[in-house]
Amino acid sequence: MDFALDAIQLDFEPGRLLALNIILAILMFCVALDLRLEDFRAVLRAPRGPLAGIAAQLLLLPPATFLLVQIIDPIPSVKLGMMMVAACPGGNVSNFLVWMARGNTALSVSMTAVTSCAAVLTTPFNLAFWASMDPDTRALLADVAVDGGDMFTTILLLLAIPLAAGMLFRHRYPGFSARIQRPLRMTDGAIFLSFIVLAFYNDREYLTAAILPVLGIVVIHNAMALGLGYSVARLMHLPTRDRRAVTLEVGIQNSGLGLALIFNFFAGLGGTAIVAAWWGSWHLVAGFALAMIWSRFRLDPAAMPHATHRGES
Repeated sequence: MDFALDAIQLDFEPGRLLALNIILAILMFCVALDLRLEDFRAVLRAPRGPLAGIAAQLLLLPPATFLLVQIIDPIPSVKLGMMMVAACPGGNVSNFLVWMARGNTALSVSMTAVTSCAAVLTTPFNLAFWASMDPDTRALLADVAVDGGDMFTTILLLLAIPLAAGMLFRHRYPGFSARIQRPLRMTDGAIFLSFIVLAFYNDREYLTAAILPVLGIVVIHNAMALGLGYSVARLMHLPTRDRRAVTLEVGIQNSGLGLALIFNFFAGLGGTAIVAAWWGSWHLVAGFALAMIWSRFRLDPAAMPHATHRGES
């Protein structure tokens, strides 16, 4: 079974791979339509919460994942997939989940904005550094000869430029941006999902019993990420709303970016792509369940902000 999983190559033709990259860039453009310079200023005005969350996500999650990899010791491609997911920035759906959980949405948006922009540097660095620390994943990196400059350029094109373009577009056309954001994100997200489903469908004969152990690993990995976010927020004595935001931000990763990088640099390597794809599904289930539980616990009105921010009151 190990051999079968490692031997799987989820194939995209060059034309479809280009389309996948364009779709992800549009998704990041949609994310930026919900970002403002004010979100970055919020980090400077009240830095304790955002810095705690950003540190947990960018500095602590990758080494914690490395330790988990050593404990579980899965096959090499699964190890690499776990490290890839941990190296990615936060996923945009976290903002909605934090809002639903009665958490600090402004803090969540600030973290998403900062980690997404920082990912141009942190994602290739964290992946290269931590993957090189394990002999199995180091061998995979050597086999595909991943060039740090090429990955930096790819992330720049997929992440940084669409984010900058989206924020500029929102600044220039705020009303139009508000109207198109939801339908554009839903449509693009559905097309992105169809591409991933198609890739798995083409290799469906390999993806039966082989993927079930990977699902268990993803569940454990995601639970660790959520627990890490909560633990850091609690150690920093953040208020309840901030703890909820940091927990969900660290547990919701941009696995779509991870998949795009896997298809671009690792030829859709089976275990690696399956981890990222499973994470993209499971973190929604876990995040939604946690948000629903927290939403049932009303907060002390004194802890709620007087100002409104994107639907919060």
